[in-house]
Amino acid sequence: MRVTRSHHNPRIQPADVIPSSPAMQVIGVFNPGVACHNDETVFLVRVAERPICKEGECLVPVFDAVSREIRIRRFLLADSKIDVSDARVVKTPEGNYLTSISHLRVARLQPDGSFRVDQQPALMPQTEYEAYGIEDPRITLIGDVYYVTYSAISDRGIVAALATTRDFREFERAGIIFHPDNKDVALFPSLSGGKYYALHRPSSSLYGRPEIWIAESEDLLCWGNHKHVMGVRPGSWDSGRIGASAVPFLTDYGWLEIYHGADEHNRYCLGAVLLDTEEPWKVLARSPSPILTPEMPYETDGFFGKVVFSCGALVIGTDVQIFYGASDTSIASVEIPLSGILEQLGVTIREVV
Repeated sequence: MRVTRSHHNPRIQPADVIPSSPAMQVIGVFNPGVACHNDETVFLVRVAERPICKEGECLVPVFDAVSREIRIRRFLLADSKIDVSDARVVKTPEGNYLTSISHLRVARLQPDGSFRVDQQPALMPQTEYEAYGIEDPRITLIGDVYYVTYSAISDRGIVAALATTRDFREFERAGIIFHPDNKDVALFPSLSGGKYYALHRPSSSLYGRPEIWIAESEDLLCWGNHKHVMGVRPGSWDSGRIGASAVPFLTDYGWLEIYHGADEHNRYCLGAVLLDTEEPWKVLARSPSPILTPEMPYETDGFFGKVVFSCGALVIGTDVQIFYGASDTSIASVEIPLSGILEQLGVTIREVV
């Protein structure tokens, strides 16, 4: 299977993004959602920022919904009760905090292959459920409205929220649509049997594993009739956790979903699954091996290395163009023939149109 990484990779890096305030520094721009709007290819990118720290300390940003400001918590690294072994999290006796806070920013693809990133955030933390930031947008066009699902993080847990836009300039929030702890929500772009469908990933610290489920709705706000779609595979590249990545797109053989999987060592890869057109909770075929693995230096080394993680893909001609976060640091893209993905899923060359 041909896998062609863009020669522009990494396509957006932290240095390409202006911080939301002078007190913050951008440490990651990654996990973009993507859509076509008029004649543009538009992205919502996750921008992770943290306060500029001095040696020997860790400053933690937390959004205060009362004052509507980002407050800074200060911890000394010499304090034996403070655990910073995971670059993403500060563990303290009073609770855990993220070392950065994320917001969503619009970026637009330019004719020369570069990106123009807006100077101002599109969506910032706004409620108590977003105290630790908003992350990982996925964009689904239904009618003339773009529906954006994203993860909202706080000490109350991780919930999935919804916003809408028609022009990627003004956004309207619709609130929380999936209970904690839940993330990786991807809306299907069309009705099936009079219902909307969404892939999602509930998690529990007591039972089950982080796996892919599906739910249905009549209004995109209230979701029910949940079904388990597929689980992790012990001993495989997706043995630790799985979740939806890009928004599913329809082929002649069913809904094709690019999903992410991690093993017990937190190595994240991308795979594919083919779902039934009319009953999308039914798995027709699933990648025996990844379609994309972290191999390049920008994918193996970074804020959190050995990670390729997608929130958006486009079908361009006969290729699937996947945009992905690399090592929780930058944005890259890859082109893979649709026929190659389908072949890996058991669709033979003679069947491919």
